[in-house]
Amino acid sequence: MNSAPKLMFYHDGRHPLIYMYEPPMQKEEYESGVDELLGTPVDALMFCLGDGRTVLHDTEVGELWGHNVRKWSHVIFRRAHQNAKHLIGKGQDPLRIVSERARQKGLPFYPTLLVQQGRGDRETDVRCSDFRFDNAHLEIGANGDLAPDTPGLTCLDFKHESVRDERFALIEETLKNYDVDGFELQLNYQPHYFHPDEVDRGRVLMTGWVRRVHRAVKKSGRNRELVIRIPASLQGCFDVGLDVREWLKLGIVDALIGQKFSGPELHDPGVDFRPLVKAAEGTGCRIYAALQSHLDSDRLCEASIEMIRAAACNYWAQGVDGFYLAHWFNHWPYQAEFYEILRELPDPEIMAPKDKIYTVPTETGRYPNPTLEPGLDMDLPAPLATGEPVSVPIPISDDLPRWNRARRVHEILLRVRIMNTTELDRLSFKLNGKPLPEGLLRRINEMYRMSAPRYRTGSGYWFVFRLDRDHWPRKGKNSLQIILDKRDKAVLPQIYVRDVELEIRYLMGRNYHRIPEHDLGPRIPSGI
Repeated sequence: MNSAPKLMFYHDGRHPLIYMYEPPMQKEEYESGVDELLGTPVDALMFCLGDGRTVLHDTEVGELWGHNVRKWSHVIFRRAHQNAKHLIGKGQDPLRIVSERARQKGLPFYPTLLVQQGRGDRETDVRCSDFRFDNAHLEIGANGDLAPDTPGLTCLDFKHESVRDERFALIEETLKNYDVDGFELQLNYQPHYFHPDEVDRGRVLMTGWVRRVHRAVKKSGRNRELVIRIPASLQGCFDVGLDVREWLKLGIVDALIGQKFSGPELHDPGVDFRPLVKAAEGTGCRIYAALQSHLDSDRLCEASIEMIRAAACNYWAQGVDGFYLAHWFNHWPYQAEFYEILRELPDPEIMAPKDKIYTVPTETGRYPNPTLEPGLDMDLPAPLATGEPVSVPIPISDDLPRWNRARRVHEILLRVRIMNTTELDRLSFKLNGKPLPEGLLRRINEMYRMSAPRYRTGSGYWFVFRLDRDHWPRKGKNSLQIILDKRDKAVLPQIYVRDVELEIRYLMGRNYHRIPEHDLGPRIPSGI
């Protein structure tokens, strides 16, 4: 590897690959996991080792996905087993196929281990290992003193040496048997590692384990790197037993990936990576922002290019060293817009005078209550009560005065969706403390919808402000304040803020016309 990657691409090895192809899978089909990214700015492939508890490659120290299953409760999981077993039986180890293809094509390659995951029952959890089924006494909830809804209850408790050894053996085997540029520990999949009463002691054990992995990585190849994915909150990491500051002090990690919404994989341009960047200063450790594209709104499944630009520019402005493109497999099979997004990502100057849509994470169709990493929170949805302001932060990276002097700013739209509101309610809005005049506002009645592009939301109104220059947002932090001044007394449902979107539209050049929407390909449905 000649230089540090700027764009790491996470490939889970399953959704756009081994799940998709009918058994028996061919070697050339498996190589597509590499080939589909060639010719793009992606300069590191992070490739997941199956489920973590079981793997989809040839192993002597681990267990093959599905080796212990007689009757399958999930046909796609069976397909993964069929394809992996077939390739291994032909002497074409799946992990070797992709690692060698990546080396042949000059794409740095990092295997990724999902270090932690809970356990189900033998009849339905067909991806689980016998080690996990046979060793329930090694789990965090083994003593029976925790509530059934305790996070991580059936996850492995890393206080046990046998747990740490089992995880390490799989890492060591991979480093020994495959031509790789490093190894990624995915510590953010289910970030719970110790009994809640034993976290303080656990931090020391986890630091020792990370040091052991780091030494194994360096011993296997001087230029190999240890990359670790963690919650974006340093305090959140500390609270679950991951002493990231100590790792940085000891120099036992080469790159850290901060991530929010690892479980629901939701897009969020407002993630704050600055504490991680500051903590890594002077240590030689690089900081990557996990950039996710899954929106799951009622209008779009994946974030549009305008939304991706917004998040990417916000992240670059915080001083990160690059991006980790996490869970982008919903774009598969990859089309022109996917490659267009990749082309722009490495350079914020290219994206600066281009359309952006800043969104705020909220409830979604698949995730009405999205799971959050330790130490992180959400601003939406937000209930409204009469006379009590609700504030929603909207960080942006656009230098609007600069682009306005160049006559490149076309228009700026602020959209707010209020649920369970009626025409008799009275609301007022402020941006950075300045009231937004009624003359800038257009209301869109969606109290009832016959249908929607993806799923229907409850009754509500869109409040759309076409912002004039006196009410533009500023570069950096912005605060939108929403006040319910008067509530329709005949209505019982809770009124709340569900969606906030800030769209900035640019011209290609001074006084240039806007490109017609039909030439832009699929975008957010017009009208809002």
